[in-house]
Amino acid sequence: MMRFHYGFFFLCFCLGLQLVCSRREPYVMRISCGARHDVHTVPTNTRWYKDFAYTGGIPTNGTRPSFLTPPLTTLRYFPLSEGPENCYNINRVPHGHYSVRIFFGLVAEPSFDNEPLFDVSVEGTLVYSLPSGWSNHDDEQAFVETVVFLDDGTASLCFHSTGHGDPAILAIEILQVDGKAYYFGPDFGEGTIIRTVKRLSCGAQTSKFDVDYSGDHWGGDRFWSSIKTFGQNSDRPISTKNSTKLASKAPNFYPEALYQTALLSTDNEPELTYTMDVDPNKHYSVWLHFAEIDPSVTAVGQRVMDISINGDTKFQDVDIVKMAGGVNSALVLNTTVVVSGRTLTITLRPTNGTHAIISAIEIFEIIIAESKTLPDEVKGLQSLKNALGLPLRLGWNGDPCVPQQHPWSGADCQLDKASNKWVIDGLGLDSQGLRGFLPNEISRLRHLQSINLSGNSIHGAIPVALGTITSLQTLDLSFNFFNGSIPESLGQLTSLRTLNLNGNSLSGRVPAALGGRLLHRASFNFTDNAGICGIPGLPTCGTHLTVGAKIGIGLGACAAILLIATCITCWWKRRQNILRAQRIAARDAPYAKSRTSFNRDVQMSRSHSHEHTRTAAENGPPLLT
Repeated sequence: MMRFHYGFFFLCFCLGLQLVCSRREPYVMRISCGARHDVHTVPTNTRWYKDFAYTGGIPTNGTRPSFLTPPLTTLRYFPLSEGPENCYNINRVPHGHYSVRIFFGLVAEPSFDNEPLFDVSVEGTLVYSLPSGWSNHDDEQAFVETVVFLDDGTASLCFHSTGHGDPAILAIEILQVDGKAYYFGPDFGEGTIIRTVKRLSCGAQTSKFDVDYSGDHWGGDRFWSSIKTFGQNSDRPISTKNSTKLASKAPNFYPEALYQTALLSTDNEPELTYTMDVDPNKHYSVWLHFAEIDPSVTAVGQRVMDISINGDTKFQDVDIVKMAGGVNSALVLNTTVVVSGRTLTITLRPTNGTHAIISAIEIFEIIIAESKTLPDEVKGLQSLKNALGLPLRLGWNGDPCVPQQHPWSGADCQLDKASNKWVIDGLGLDSQGLRGFLPNEISRLRHLQSINLSGNSIHGAIPVALGTITSLQTLDLSFNFFNGSIPESLGQLTSLRTLNLNGNSLSGRVPAALGGRLLHRASFNFTDNAGICGIPGLPTCGTHLTVGAKIGIGLGACAAILLIATCITCWWKRRQNILRAQRIAARDAPYAKSRTSFNRDVQMSRSHSHEHTRTAAENGPPLLT
C-alpha cells in the first residue's frame, strides 16, 4: 500500500512538472514603425518586426522622446493631407486578453506650434488624448498602455489628428496576458478597457520593466516608475533581499522584486499620502501592493492601517502580516472609485501608533468599450471607398462610427438598439471629386435613409441593388455621368421622397412603379439627360421594343433598302436597253420603209389576180359565136 501511494504521488508530481514545463508562451507582436527590416534591440535582444499593417502615413527617421522608448531609429507619421484617421490593423491575433502599448515618436525637435497632439483609439474606443507638453516630460507620457480583450482575430489601433502637429508612432507592442488579469469586479469583461494612468514602484532606486525584474511573460512586461518619496520628508525608502512569497502568481504575475522595496512613514508624519492629477468624472481602478519587509514588524497586530481614497475609507484594519499569511509575503488590494474632481489622493493611516508602509501603486482608468459598426456595413463602405476612389484626405480608416469624436467624413451613423451596433443611415459625399463607379455592394448599407453623391464624376449604370435599400428616402445622383436606363428595382423604394437624377446621360422609360409613386408623393428631377421619357413633363415614349426587336427592325430596314436599290437598278438597265433599241431602229428606218412598200405592192397585185380569176369562174365559159 505504501508503495502504491509513493508511486501515485510521483506520477502526480511528474504530470504537474510536465504541465508547468509545457505551458505555452503568450502571443507577442512588436512592430518597429517605419522599419524596412526586423530589428533586435539591446540589452534583451528583443525582436521588433518590420513595419506592416498600416493604412497610410510616411516612414522616416525619428527621435526618441524618452528613455522609456525602445532604442529604435525609425517611425511612421501621418500628415493631415493623407486623412485625419489612420490605423494599424493587425490580423491573426488569437482570441484573448492583451496589454497593448503604443510608443510615440518625434519627427523633429518639437515646439509649441508643431508638437504632435492627437487622439488614440483601441478597437474603436478613444483611450487617450496627448496633452500639451507631453514631449518635454521624460515619463509614462511617452506611451499609452491599455489592457483589452481582442475577440475577432484583429487588433485595430488608430490615430486621429486634431490639427496640431502630425501623429507620429515609433513602436507598437501587443502582449498577451492572463484572461483574468486585473479583474476589478462585476464590470470586468469584454465590454471594458483599462488604461494605465500610473504605475509606481515605491522606494525603488531605478525605474524598470518586468523583463528587467525577470518577470513572468504573462505579466505583459509592465513599466514600473520608481518613486523614492511622496514628498515633504514624510517617508523613507526601505528594502530587503529576502525572497517574497505569493508574488508571481496568476492572474497578474507581479515580479517578486516589486515587493522587496517600500516607502515607510516617519515618526514626524505617520501617515502616507500620495496625490496625483486625474481627469474628472471618470472611474478608476486602484491597486495597492504590500509586503511586510520592515524587520521591526514580525507578527500579526504589530501594524494595522486604514486606507482611504479622496477621503472615503476603502479598507479598514489592514494587517499585512495577517492578510498575507506572514512577513515577506505579497498582499494586493483593489478597489474602484469615481473621481468627480481633478485629483486622486491615497492616504494610509496607522491605527495602532506605528508607521504606514506601501510597496507599489497602480491606477487605471476604466473605459467602457464603444459598440462597433455592423461588420457588413463596414464592408459596404470599404467597397464604396475602393469603387469611388475616395481621396486620401477623407481618411475612411478604422471604424466608420467610433470613436464618436472621430466618425468618417461623409458617413452619418445611428445606433441600432436591436443589435447594439452602429449603422450607416446617411451618405453625404457631394462635390468631393469622386471619379469611380457605384458598386452593387452599396446594398450592404441597408439602413441608409439618404444618399447624396451629386456634383461628382461618377460613371456607369445606376446599380440595380439600390432598389433593395427599402429605407431610402432621398437619392441624389445629379450632375454625374451615369448612363443607361433607370433600374426597374427603384420602383421598390416605397419610402422614397426625393429623387434627383438630373444632369446625367440616362435614357429610356421611367419605371411605371417609380413614376406612379413620384407623381403622387415625391419630388423628382430628370432634366438634362439623354432621353428619359414616360411620365408627364417628359417626352412621350414610343412603343417599347426589346433589343432583339430593335435589331430585327434594323435588319429588315436594311433588306428593304437593298431590295429597292436592286429594283431601281434593274429598271434603269431595262430602260437603257429600250432606249438603245429605239436609237438603232431610227438609224435603219429608210430601208425598212422600202421593203414594206414592195411587200405591200406584191400583196396587192396578188390580191388583184386572185380577184380576177374568181370572177371568170363565176361567169362560166365564154359563148362561141
